[in-house]
Amino acid sequence: MANEHKSLFGLFNTRRFLPFFLTQFSGALNDNLFKNALLVVFVSSSVAEGLGNPNTLVNIAAGLFILPFFLFSPLAGQFADKYDKAKLIRRIKLVEIIIMVLATAAWWSHQWWALMALLFAMGTQSAFFGPIKYSIIPQHLADDELVSGNAQVEMGTFVAILLGTIGGTLLAGIPQPELLIGGAIIVVAVFGWWASQSIPPAPPKAADLQVNWNPLSQAWALYQLARERRAVLLSIVGISWFWLLGASYLTQMPNFAVSILNGSPGLIATLLCGFVVGIATGSLLCDRLSGHKIEIGLVPLASIGLSVFGIDLYFSTAAYDTSQSVAVMEFLTRRDGLRVLLDIVFIGLSGGLYIVPLYANVQTRTDADKCARVIAFNNILNAIFMVVASIFGVILLGLGGIGIPEFFLILALMNIAVAVFIYSQVPEFTMRFLVWLLSHTIYRVKHRGLEHIPEQGPALIASNHVSFIDALLIAGAVRRPVRFIMYKPIFEIPVLNFIFRTGGAIPICSPKEDEAVYLAAMDAIAQGLEQGDLLCIFPEGKLSRDGEIDALRPGIMRMIERSPAPVVPMALRGLWGGFFSHSDSGPFKKPFRRIWSKIDVVAAPSIAPEDLTMERLTDAIQSLRGDKK
Repeated sequence: MANEHKSLFGLFNTRRFLPFFLTQFSGALNDNLFKNALLVVFVSSSVAEGLGNPNTLVNIAAGLFILPFFLFSPLAGQFADKYDKAKLIRRIKLVEIIIMVLATAAWWSHQWWALMALLFAMGTQSAFFGPIKYSIIPQHLADDELVSGNAQVEMGTFVAILLGTIGGTLLAGIPQPELLIGGAIIVVAVFGWWASQSIPPAPPKAADLQVNWNPLSQAWALYQLARERRAVLLSIVGISWFWLLGASYLTQMPNFAVSILNGSPGLIATLLCGFVVGIATGSLLCDRLSGHKIEIGLVPLASIGLSVFGIDLYFSTAAYDTSQSVAVMEFLTRRDGLRVLLDIVFIGLSGGLYIVPLYANVQTRTDADKCARVIAFNNILNAIFMVVASIFGVILLGLGGIGIPEFFLILALMNIAVAVFIYSQVPEFTMRFLVWLLSHTIYRVKHRGLEHIPEQGPALIASNHVSFIDALLIAGAVRRPVRFIMYKPIFEIPVLNFIFRTGGAIPICSPKEDEAVYLAAMDAIAQGLEQGDLLCIFPEGKLSRDGEIDALRPGIMRMIERSPAPVVPMALRGLWGGFFSHSDSGPFKKPFRRIWSKIDVVAAPSIAPEDLTMERLTDAIQSLRGDKK
């Protein structure tokens, strides 16, 4: 199943993904078509007359769309865990058709308050679709397809938001738009329902779940589920923070384009396109940079991009010449205009890199029978953060009287504070970032045979030991978290020590050097294997001095005899002669020696504990290493 997609958009060739993608794309498109068309009507003086203040109507409409996420997400998460998700999607899309038919009638008869009620109904069906959207992905896709699937869903969502925003605005701006708007939203709804018919079954993961109909108590229960794993809860906070940033940029972009950049109305669409294209590109780039696996190490990198380009957007705006109004083409040919646009594009690109690993992290670290409910909590928190984004805008831009560039600068600086908080609470993000940076800058790492490493349960990787960074390279290649058993002096190397401690490494030395350290290490190894951890040891007990594999020490036999577990032979190839190896009279002597060289991480089928012998393990590692040191 995992091999069906080889190209970037290979998942589009599968029934497991394409019908779902088209269904969620059409839903996001229709939400924004309907909502933005209605908002444009409300700011039209000819229609708004007699209905009230246009700004009040716009805020009421926005509130009515987001309110259902607070009211119904707790119930929606329970339904998605209790019932077949594919059947739920088809029923939700059928409800969407009914809503759109009623909306068309309301448009035709100018029943504006009825349209407001139907906007609330659209928000409700979107609230019920939300938990299904991200919990069905891991049910239909393999682990090595999750990042790609999430990336393409994020790309599709933001492209749909852009098309819906522009389409709704353009349709509502033509004379007598009722028929066109009604026809468009019905066609999109019917298309989404048609696509949903081909979504494969997604059986319930918690069929015996007792539904709690109280939204307040259930919302608290969802929070309790999310906080069972701190990394999951902090990932949800990170996702919600991104939605605050995204909502802030999207909301202020029209006024920024016209009043700050002195651009024509067409510049609004240009900047919005730049932001959305950036997010779509970043989402797809995430899949490539992570090697089709979940790599939370990209999240700190993306955080840096969000702040760096957000800060530069402030300075590029300050340097922008506003002495005369500009059309789109003139803006694109000006150096100061291009700098502003590139900042916006790279803010979006950083956002795509940021959000995709976080969603995948939530999906994989949440139990399958709780996934939809945890996603429901994520949707509630997203809605809260988007409301906070509006409050920020009112306070800072309205009451505070600051300019939009200053508002963007504050967001970029706040992003630094949020990043420091999240990564200090879950150091694994920073550790994975350093590992990813190392394995994608100094070396080009290739791997094969890693499917032999069990996806769950206890196991012990046994590898040759060539350099000071062997553990980092293995950690970057293996999908499961790996706890390393390493020589105590290497464990204590500054900077690397932070990574090793964060990853739960176990320092060890011979009983002759320090018996207390040795005994504590053996106890920690036994405890780790008994609780199902994946451990890695370098059984040579020291770094190679000549690039060859030294005799393996018998300590690994004592470990497996005490706590039986499969042993996976592994070899690192291509590290000898590099900066971190003992070649050329010691490590760290020639910093540019073999920079950007090809490194192989290869593994063989595991050896059952009862079949393990020192000779068999030595032969397996030597065979994997071959002649390539």
